[in-house]
Amino acid sequence: MNQTTQMHQIAGWLPDYDQYFSPFFSDGILGAASDRGLLEFTIMGRKRSESTLEYLRSYGLKLDIGGLQHAYDLVVTCTDLIVPRHIRKRKIVLVQEGMTEPETLFYHLARNFQWIPRWIAGTSTTGLSDSYEKFCVASEGYRDLFIRKGVDPAKIEVTSIPNFDNCEQYLHNDFSYHDYVLVCTSDNRETYIYENRVKNIRKYLEMAGGSQLLFKLHPNENTERAIREIEHYAPDSLVFSEGKTEEMIANSRMLIAQFSSTIFVGSALNKVVHCGLSPEVLKSLTPLQNKSAAKKIADVCRQVIDG
Repeated sequence: MNQTTQMHQIAGWLPDYDQYFSPFFSDGILGAASDRGLLEFTIMGRKRSESTLEYLRSYGLKLDIGGLQHAYDLVVTCTDLIVPRHIRKRKIVLVQEGMTEPETLFYHLARNFQWIPRWIAGTSTTGLSDSYEKFCVASEGYRDLFIRKGVDPAKIEVTSIPNFDNCEQYLHNDFSYHDYVLVCTSDNRETYIYENRVKNIRKYLEMAGGSQLLFKLHPNENTERAIREIEHYAPDSLVFSEGKTEEMIANSRMLIAQFSSTIFVGSALNKVVHCGLSPEVLKSLTPLQNKSAAKKIADVCRQVIDG
């Protein structure tokens, strides 16, 4: 949904073009696996596709599921981990979705061996396809990071990214709790990455130092299991599986998260953030708060179409 809403905002600044939208898709083996319901833990899962379609239809947007109906002048996407063959024939503008994952062994394998698919390393390989005309990124810090990874500097535009360019707006909310320690959980276990949740809950209690602990569950997480664990090991905590995470961050005094885009909101609002990055690195990567990312990206799109 983060990708969908960002694409919608960008499209809003391109009203003079015919626009069609699609849930994320693939061809080949991954496309076949998605059709058979084998990729539910990814953005190609049926549950997420249905949520995307429900959103798009609610705004009366035109659909082209799979992007096969027309010979498009431009394709705008939030990921290049997978680039279907028929999309490669078009001009592409890539938009950074949010936080990129750490550079694991899989990153280095995918980076150095072209026969290894980029998606195996997750979002750490964002930008490495070189299949796009322009790559719109969140900040100067991310520009430097992507250049270090091998992205062509001439293709990078620092525009900030929609959904993260105006975090100040979240300070004005009606969420009823304040001054708590917020934990934004991950869906590691749902995506087959090891996490010792019980150990982590105990660590979060220690970090909170007696303050109220509030958990916001990842939307892709096994809710029943997560609530059961929290109620057993941190029974005085508040747990939310729904609600606006950004507003919960705005009302907190401390944010604990892993490699999640939620840390951008905490950083932009000058919260104490505990994550896998040093405060200096996090600040350099935080999206520019220019309140105009969608428009700036739309301007880049026009340049690419006319170029």
